[in-house]
Amino acid sequence: MNRTSLIAGALAGLLLIGSAAAAPRTVTDPQAPRALKTEGPVQVTWTDPAQFTEIRLSNNRFEAERGDWVQQLAKYVQTTASKALQPGQTLQVTFTDIKRAGDYEPWHGPRANDIRVMRDIYPPRVTLTYTLKDAQGQVISEGERKLQDTGYLHNIGRQSDTDPLRYEKRLLDDWIRRDLRNEATAST
Repeated sequence: MNRTSLIAGALAGLLLIGSAAAAPRTVTDPQAPRALKTEGPVQVTWTDPAQFTEIRLSNNRFEAERGDWVQQLAKYVQTTASKALQPGQTLQVTFTDIKRAGDYEPWHGPRANDIRVMRDIYPPRVTLTYTLKDAQGQVISEGERKLQDTGYLHNIGRQSDTDPLRYEKRLLDDWIRRDLRNEATAST
């Protein structure tokens, strides 16, 4: 082998490695984590995203799998819920199903294939289980919650909010504010 072919082979190998690393990450990647690193009083995990309604029933599974939106929602819960807890309390949350707001409508043509369309018939839904414990480790509250906001398009929020997960985050905010905060303060 001459030097030119060695260099060409090495460059081809680097391009292959670089393109594999640059490939879009999916939430269904078997190497993707299924839990957040525990930081503070809130631990968040999730079941296999491939079984989430968002992916199973999507009209564009490829687009629904892209990104790390499950991890982003988990981080949001970890940060937001920790503010609702009393000192010493801990919370374990597990996402068991997620259906993001909107859906893909590929029948509008090939250029609309990757556009998430927001309609009343595509509300955000999150199913989760949780366990709230006091400072002594005694269970204060636990259960399953099926969260849904059928009026998500009519709720007035920040008009300039461009966060692609804003509807799901608002749904989680409502649960934390309405249920979790009341359960956390009722035990003190």
